[in-house]
Amino acid sequence: MLLDLRMRNRDFFQPFEPIRDDLHFTLEGQKVEIANSLREAAEDKAYVYGVFAVETDELVGRIALTGIARGPAQHANMGYFIDQRHNGKGYATESVSLCVRKAFEELGLHRVQAGVMPMNGRSMRVLEKAGFRQEGLAQRYIRINGVWEDHVLFAMTVEELRGLKS
Repeated sequence: MLLDLRMRNRDFFQPFEPIRDDLHFTLEGQKVEIANSLREAAEDKAYVYGVFAVETDELVGRIALTGIARGPAQHANMGYFIDQRHNGKGYATESVSLCVRKAFEELGLHRVQAGVMPMNGRSMRVLEKAGFRQEGLAQRYIRINGVWEDHVLFAMTVEELRGLKS
């Protein structure tokens, strides 16, 4: 399922992702990615979740909490993608909201942050609708599609989530 999703969206996702070798787009490559995800979850370093269409139970995306820092920091980075055919249907906003609640209420994190390239207005809107605040611009932040891209940084803390619930 994940391999099909990645293959179907390879060209659509490429402007927003690092350059990946051809192995990434094979069953073996996806097995390695899943094994790494399971190891990182067992080590409390990252958690990866599937996004499924409620109506059909089809895998339509993925959302992840990565780079988890414990100790005094208690934060994680969030990243997500949704199948091009399912963009604009609310899956990303709902997934971000659920993942943030899981991060705060079950994983005990204090802060979740996300970076979005300025050209990706739809993703910025997802974060804003989910209650994230914009913090600033990180210049040449992540190498995406072979280029060091600026990212607009967004974040939410557990206190802000509690404020949204009131």
